[in-house]
Amino acid sequence: MQRRSVLKTLGAALLTPSITLASPNPVRKRVLRVAHLTDVHLKNELGAPAKFAKCLHHVQQQTPKVDMILNGGDIVFDMNKENLDTINAQWKLYKDILKSDCSLPVTYCLGNHDIWWAEDTKGQAVYGKQYALDQLQLSNPYYSMMKNGWKLIMLDSVNLDIDGTWYIGKLGDAQFSWLEQELKNTDSKTPVLIMSHIPILTATNLIEDNIVNRWQMYGGDMHTDVLKIIKLFYRHPNVKLCLSGHIHLRERLEYNNVTYICDGAVSGAWWNGNRRETAPGYGLIDLFDDGTFEERYVNYLS
Repeated sequence: MQRRSVLKTLGAALLTPSITLASPNPVRKRVLRVAHLTDVHLKNELGAPAKFAKCLHHVQQQTPKVDMILNGGDIVFDMNKENLDTINAQWKLYKDILKSDCSLPVTYCLGNHDIWWAEDTKGQAVYGKQYALDQLQLSNPYYSMMKNGWKLIMLDSVNLDIDGTWYIGKLGDAQFSWLEQELKNTDSKTPVLIMSHIPILTATNLIEDNIVNRWQMYGGDMHTDVLKIIKLFYRHPNVKLCLSGHIHLRERLEYNNVTYICDGAVSGAWWNGNRRETAPGYGLIDLFDDGTFEERYVNYLS
């Protein structure tokens, strides 16, 4: 009886299919570390040059090291209504500090303060965005690049309103068609990071003084074509992260699996301390080979 029992048990064991334990998921690998600096608003006042240099040093002292800087616009204090001498001085100051205090590559998008649209300058060859494009050696205000397995897309979110007197956040038909084609031609396995100056989607414009029973959404504070853009992103799940500035407030929100981050401002409240509860700072972002990311906001003055 014992022998039969042993043989029966052995036979059952031989007939039982072998079980292979699943191997753990491979560890993700960081492929790119970027610093998102936006709204520097550089001018030779309020200690701005020294503070901007300190910010650049802070970025370059990070461990692991930062690979590149994404500059989100409003590079100089203001070009809108200034004369050419003032504009030239602001850009010279910016370039001099970058040359002496930064060894990292910098990629740009334009902010509303980087556009020269004073009424009496319309005859100038560098009127509008052309002056800033020339300074940054850009042929176009929107473009893309591949970097270590991620596609980085820089948008031009600042355009004149219909009456031509001020700006609103939008892409316009030509740029939207370009973005649509850009995403269509990107492998669906390639993660995408998008940078704009004006937020595509934000809740920061709900933080207003003296609200009674309704909120106002200004077209200069968020993209007016937001519905069109988020529908486009919905068709392309590899769009992972959208970075912006402009509001000078730190915010992170998620909608339809896309994370929208507004990374405060290097200048804080235009070099006058905190902007509400947001200290002067920059975003530090790690991008991984599996399309995930980690990020935090860094106060470089603390």
